[in-house]
Amino acid sequence: PARYFDTKTTEPISFFLSGLEELLAWQPNSNDDFNVSAVPLAKRQPPLRSRRPRTLVCHDMRGGYLEDRFIQGSATRNPYVFYHWRYIDIFVYFSHHTVTIPPVVWTNAAHRNSVPVLGTFITEWTDGEKLCEAFLASGEEAYGAVAEQLARIAQHYRFDGWLVNIENTLSAAAVGNLPLFLRDLTARVHSAVPGGLVIWYDSVLKDGTLRWQNELNDENRMFFDACDGLFTNYNWKEEQLQRTQRLAGPRQSDVYVGVDVFARGDVIGGGFDTDKSLRLIRQYGLSAAIFAPGWVYEHLGKENFLQNENRFWGLLAEYLPTHSICTLPLTTSFSLGMGTSTFLDGKDEESGPWYDLSAQDIQPLYPEHQGTLRTSCCLQDAWCGGSSLKLQGTIPPGEERVAVRLFSLQMPAPPKLFLTLLYKLEGPQPDDFTVALEVTTWDSGICLEGNPTSLPAEPNGRHQPRFLLAPPPSLTKLLAACHRGSHGWASRCYELELQDCSLRDLSVIVSRQQPSPQETSFTCLLGEVRVLDMASVAASPPQVHSMMASQLWWQ
Repeated sequence: PARYFDTKTTEPISFFLSGLEELLAWQPNSNDDFNVSAVPLAKRQPPLRSRRPRTLVCHDMRGGYLEDRFIQGSATRNPYVFYHWRYIDIFVYFSHHTVTIPPVVWTNAAHRNSVPVLGTFITEWTDGEKLCEAFLASGEEAYGAVAEQLARIAQHYRFDGWLVNIENTLSAAAVGNLPLFLRDLTARVHSAVPGGLVIWYDSVLKDGTLRWQNELNDENRMFFDACDGLFTNYNWKEEQLQRTQRLAGPRQSDVYVGVDVFARGDVIGGGFDTDKSLRLIRQYGLSAAIFAPGWVYEHLGKENFLQNENRFWGLLAEYLPTHSICTLPLTTSFSLGMGTSTFLDGKDEESGPWYDLSAQDIQPLYPEHQGTLRTSCCLQDAWCGGSSLKLQGTIPPGEERVAVRLFSLQMPAPPKLFLTLLYKLEGPQPDDFTVALEVTTWDSGICLEGNPTSLPAEPNGRHQPRFLLAPPPSLTKLLAACHRGSHGWASRCYELELQDCSLRDLSVIVSRQQPSPQETSFTCLLGEVRVLDMASVAASPPQVHSMMASQLWWQ
């Protein structure tokens, strides 16, 4: 059927629903197993429900369902990817179809990086008025059926909830039932989807007129009270942020102040000035909704996209609280889910563009320190997948090393950790440097490194794991990485024993071999990093039973 499979190639595709009839007729179907997310939402610290201000990204690009609709990837050259997941809390996939089901590749990539994904339920123009009249004005049974279907769809495809956007005027009967519908939908989503969310877009008022408020006020508060949050329109001024903060009270982090990166209308700042808007929003302790950050790709072009993307998010970083990884194993090859080649064990196995966000790895922080460090994505060389992480920087005169923070962690340290690192030094004198991993722990009087007789950890909680020439016999297969560097990639294996410690950061340390009065520049590619809990690695994995294959297409 054309809804589920591309008519030209027969490949499985992601899809949307148009109109009320399609929504109410929707049933799970064996043809759409491909659309069910295969990646559970990874845990994070602090949890999403904590009170700190959040960052929502609303992705709206040329009507949606572009090359990202191909569930098993496509040969797209220079596609749009998003990878600053550590800096955001919620991802919304937006289009103007009535029911936007997020393409499963986005849900997989976001979930792997601890970010929940919302679809969009939108009504607009005259058709929207008719649709709302049909399900809102008719009473509880009608709006309950819509709420039930939306909750079932999120549960079936394993995404995390809805942005609700009613962009048309409503009759008195319809607007009277709207808060009841929102309450019903929110309750059903909460019960069907663990951690589920429903967010209301600032559009219709309590009397049914369509007038964007650009703030939380008494005209739209009844809708905010009925769900998990409000996403405001974009044309606000500072006094509206003040009023919003006052009215929201303890729920100020549930107000997502809209920032249009395309800077349409009268706005504080978009494009590379988006930081001006964020600075103000954060002054009032409010959350932010960054709309259409694909501006970087659409407006500035595909050619230098990765460079421009890092610049865009780098300018915002100080206003974006990051979230930490809180479960092991942590393993990543830094792949963006795209490439100009496919690499395996450092070798270019297949030249040619590819794009598949489901294959995107856990993404690191992308630290920038003006003049001394740049972190970027390298498509020209990789250990596995399509890209590696490129670190370029300088070690200042008289200093011996520079630390690059890759991940923030927040979890109790297991008694014994194994770590592996694959890297490649580039530049004129690669032998002048050494590269190693460093783990930091949270300060605590009881944290010890090594066995019970050893000394307390350094006061700053920095630990250099012990370098292993070969992995322990029980892990030889898994950690073949310890001596499998090839194609110019060097490989390192480490172990670290900790007692009563809590993990804080994972960094890579680039050091000079010899002290020098000059500053020294380095370029290092990271191909893979793994952090493993010895106890769970040694346990044998569960056996797989009753394996079945279906929907095969032989070529």
